Amino acid sequence: MLTPVPESINFAEEEVKIHELWQRLDAFKTSLKQSAQRPRYVFFDGPPFATGLPHYGHILTSTIKDIIPRWAHMSGHHVERRFGWDTHGLPVEFEIDKALGITGPDDVHRMGIRAYNDECRKIVMRYASEWRQIITRMGRWIDFDNDYKTLYPTYMESVWWVFKQLVNKGLVYRGVKVMPYSSACNTPLSNFESGQNYKEVVDPSVIVTFPLDDEPDVALVAWTTTPWTLPSNLCLCVHPDLDYVKVKDHKLDKVFVLMEARLVSLYKKPEEYTVLERFKGQTLRHRKYRPLFPYFEHLRTAGAFIVCCDTYVTADSGTGVVQCAPYFGEDDYRVALANGVIKRDGEVVCPLDANCRFVAPVTEYLGQYVKDADKEIIKRLKTMGRLVNSSTVKHSYPYCWRSETPLIYRAVPSWFVRVEQYSQQLLESNASTYWVPDFVKEKRFGNWLREARDWSVSRNRYWGTPIPLWVSADGEEVVCVGSIEELERLSGQKVTDLHRENVDDIKIPSQTGRGFLTRTTEVFDCWFESGSMPYAQSHYPFENRKLFEDNFPADFVAEGVDQTRGWFYTLVVLGTLLFGKPPFKNLICNGLVLAADGQKMSKSKKNYPDPMNVVDKYGADALRLYLINSPIVRAENLRFREEGVRDILKDVFLPWYNAYRFLVQNIEWFEKQNNGMKFTYDSALVNQCDNVMDKWISSFTQSLVRFVKKEMNAYRLYTVVPRLIKFVDNLTNWFVRMNRKRLKGEEGREDTNKALHTLYSVLMTMIEVMASFTPFLTEHMYQNLKRLNPGKDVAESVHYLLHSPVRDELIDETVERQVSRMQTVVEVGRVLRDRRTLPLKYPLPDVVVVSKDETILADVQTLERYIMNELNVRKVIVTTEKEKYGVQLKAEPDIKALGLRLRNESKAVIQAIRALTDADLQRYQNSPDGFQVAGHALEAGDIRVQYTFGGDMAAELSDQYEAESDGQILVLLNIKPDSGMQDEGVAREIINRIQKLRKKAQLVPSDEVVVHYGVDAVKSADLARVITQFNEFIANTLKAPLKPMPVTEGWHLVIADQQTIKDEAIDFEIVSRDQRLANAGAAIDTAVKTPDAKDSATKTAGAADKSGKGAGDTKLTNGLPVKSGGATKPAKTSSNKQSGDSGSGGMVSEPPFCKYLNIELCNKEGKCDRKATVLLENPVGDYITSGEELASNIRVAFGLNSKLLLFETRDKRNAIDLNSYNTGLNLYNDFNGRTVYAFEH
Repeated sequence: MLTPVPESINFAEEEVKIHELWQRLDAFKTSLKQSAQRPRYVFFDGPPFATGLPHYGHILTSTIKDIIPRWAHMSGHHVERRFGWDTHGLPVEFEIDKALGITGPDDVHRMGIRAYNDECRKIVMRYASEWRQIITRMGRWIDFDNDYKTLYPTYMESVWWVFKQLVNKGLVYRGVKVMPYSSACNTPLSNFESGQNYKEVVDPSVIVTFPLDDEPDVALVAWTTTPWTLPSNLCLCVHPDLDYVKVKDHKLDKVFVLMEARLVSLYKKPEEYTVLERFKGQTLRHRKYRPLFPYFEHLRTAGAFIVCCDTYVTADSGTGVVQCAPYFGEDDYRVALANGVIKRDGEVVCPLDANCRFVAPVTEYLGQYVKDADKEIIKRLKTMGRLVNSSTVKHSYPYCWRSETPLIYRAVPSWFVRVEQYSQQLLESNASTYWVPDFVKEKRFGNWLREARDWSVSRNRYWGTPIPLWVSADGEEVVCVGSIEELERLSGQKVTDLHRENVDDIKIPSQTGRGFLTRTTEVFDCWFESGSMPYAQSHYPFENRKLFEDNFPADFVAEGVDQTRGWFYTLVVLGTLLFGKPPFKNLICNGLVLAADGQKMSKSKKNYPDPMNVVDKYGADALRLYLINSPIVRAENLRFREEGVRDILKDVFLPWYNAYRFLVQNIEWFEKQNNGMKFTYDSALVNQCDNVMDKWISSFTQSLVRFVKKEMNAYRLYTVVPRLIKFVDNLTNWFVRMNRKRLKGEEGREDTNKALHTLYSVLMTMIEVMASFTPFLTEHMYQNLKRLNPGKDVAESVHYLLHSPVRDELIDETVERQVSRMQTVVEVGRVLRDRRTLPLKYPLPDVVVVSKDETILADVQTLERYIMNELNVRKVIVTTEKEKYGVQLKAEPDIKALGLRLRNESKAVIQAIRALTDADLQRYQNSPDGFQVAGHALEAGDIRVQYTFGGDMAAELSDQYEAESDGQILVLLNIKPDSGMQDEGVAREIINRIQKLRKKAQLVPSDEVVVHYGVDAVKSADLARVITQFNEFIANTLKAPLKPMPVTEGWHLVIADQQTIKDEAIDFEIVSRDQRLANAGAAIDTAVKTPDAKDSATKTAGAADKSGKGAGDTKLTNGLPVKSGGATKPAKTSSNKQSGDSGSGGMVSEPPFCKYLNIELCNKEGKCDRKATVLLENPVGDYITSGEELASNIRVAFGLNSKLLLFETRDKRNAIDLNSYNTGLNLYNDFNGRTVYAFEH
């Protein structure tokens, strides 16, 4: 038996109930047991750190990582999903260093590595419970109990195995390289880590002199932004092929040498210097100069302090003379090595400690941090007379991603993995993978692989997997250990854990008579550990060998775009070097989630809403759908707006839920009307449906299923939601609305049964398709609707189902085309009604559809009865003869805009625009881009195309018809109703008012009520006449008797109200014999009818809790919280006129009940000559206007066809995005009564 569906729903609360259901069913584990024998779909989960709480970026990737495995499971696969944790490395150590005040290695050694690592171990899972709670609340099914952690000995042992394979392949070496180094963390970073965090900084900019030995009065001048490197300067570098000059400086009376193209770096005017000589840079090769500082003077005999040549020197900045400190710059090192200034086994000139403070022999700045020493060095240069110029420069500089301190490029001994020589193999591996979006693979990631450098995998730290290399004292004997068993065998000691405190003291006897080998002190870069995840999570090759090898590479991985230089990179490098292939086949790369202002989300700035608060308000499903329906799943950035999540409820979930509720209510009504006959779903009956709308919605649904399956196979999540929104619109605003009578049983039991079957089939199909995207809402609906399925093996959860195949037999492209054209006619007709303010309740004589395409007209004729119903017209006329109705296109130029842009030529263009023929304007409408008039391409807004009527009957036709087109379809609406049509419109108005009153009383169709009315037969004779004449029509529509007052005994009042229709008062009372309905209605009616307006508004909100409306300062509209705006509105009582009353006439002295927006239409100069007002809601608190609807209403108000741009100010500041989901609610909340400015685009 179906559970009755309430009028409203709190999605977040229902999700909690669904989560409790999953726990009772042990749903995730049950689904895995059910799929155990299916083919495997392998998913690798990149491990996050648990030292911080999950943010929107984590929630986004978790959503993607949930949707794809769920879809794969429902597609017939077994998908193991294990959560992973990155527990080692700088993120953990940095937290401990801050907490304990540790500033360097000495502090750690005084404390002891064991004690230090114990502190690290305590915090690695600091927020694990919060992670589990949040990720689970988001609906993600993943195994937290059988997780993997990089600190597990089994994981670390597999990392050792990976490294040993690289050693055995000859891919590991120890070397000294200039690398980005974190002074705060006392460790080098890999090249991809250093690219993660660039900042705009202001650094010193100095130009200093280097006198030549053989010409002491001539000095090369070099520029640097790192004065702290000057004490370690060993050579200079110039470009061999560019022109250099020797100049006399008139002000300083000195002779300088610099690049001719860079004279601007020293001089503003040519008069400030005289060129003495001009020559190529190679002329300076190997000339010697006097160093700035004496600390390394002894290296002169070894080849230091000479001028070198290299083409890396550019003419873009500086002086064209580069000062080189070889151990503080990659190019400096390369050039110095190539020119014999330094040797690989020579003295390393890097006078810094682990914290980047100067050490001996740089005694003048002993103990100073390099950046702090800049000022003192500049002072010293000035005293020495070697400083030519000192200023500052703003530029982009890399910072440590963990400590937020500037990176220092310095020579560091490290263990490297050879990557550069395998660049081509890496590119081939990348080519064999599939990425969404593809451009990240080809551009960003591909370029990174092309420039791949050898990977420094060692870190001078403590909390990490130790590098398993045991080395002799002379460095000649090196043993790489690849397992715990091997270490025990070589050392003779028992090993249970592989962290430094447990293995550092283990010694291995030398096999070559060198005593004992000791372990090198470094640990692995944590990126090496996470890149080993495909192997280490399964303890490969020590366990699960066959299982791993049968399922490698993985089918799917996903992370953010920042991981192109992180996890994605390390995965591909290790997979290629170990196995010759990438470790994954398919990859989704998402962008970054930013705050609404485009800035990085910041806890200190509080510039984003708490994720769990958003989930508690709107539900996890809404947040999931909002995130994947954004550019972020195409690797673009998303400016997060809470209103966007709310719009998912308004635009998708509420209409979807209402269609589901409508189905359940009408099944209950069907069973009641047919003497308790139970509705049981029979899929075969759907095939037998011959109603065109049944066939259409079934076809559209199956086409959508086919589309979604195709897109999911291509991992394009972002294409699904727009089609879902279109489906929801078609389902609720077309199928359900156009088939209400059928679904309510007004066209016979058999037809109703078919219509209900169609709606049930469509909803269940979409529940199944969308289960991976919105797991909570689909489960909520499924749990109720599954009861109508007679099968014995009905799954307990929608997530146990397998995807049904596309029912091709239900797809009818002809019907879909016919309905699409019918929708076009109806939508254009509605625009025409709106333009003339003709409510749909009032019938009109006819609508004329004009097209040159006979197929279009045939399609329209096939469905003309639906057009008649939807537009409320008596007749549909189709014709190919536009001329018969005298319809012509007319172009009106924007004279001011054209005059400003074209000046003297504008007059000819304006005349040419006015001379455009009907055929010309039709071509313009079909393809406006690049359309030329009098040799000039028109821009948006240059002309306004209008429909006019010509010929002898122009005036009569213009008065009778309103015209508008869409593509190849022209629609003419006859706007002249007769008196009988006017009366029917009033009857429909009465029905509308009563239905709204029933809704306010929370009545459902199956509630038996009687409606009584009271009207003054003398003062309101016309209204009384219409009620009498159309009584049967009104009663049949309401499915309730309509009787005059008074109410007889035995009936209980449910709700009463007085309305005004056509300026005539009418009282309504809805009564029932059911006391329960009367009590519920009385509570609502009492809350509304309070004398104090402010108190009334508060009580009304509070009294409506069971309908999903909340109390306090926030009222709820269709389940959506909406801010109270501006002054309190008067409560609607019996004395208030409804703002929507047709024919109320006259000006209203008080502001409208509905929120509204004033629009001024401006030309390009911002001058406004036309004004209009549009409603932001109608009625009060309901049907809030969306951005697209607002744009349409503005176009109707001004009679425009072109696109619009909307701004808060006349000078085009603060644009309003009319295409955004959340625009309508933003305006509703913040712009009531304000004026905005529209410009044609």
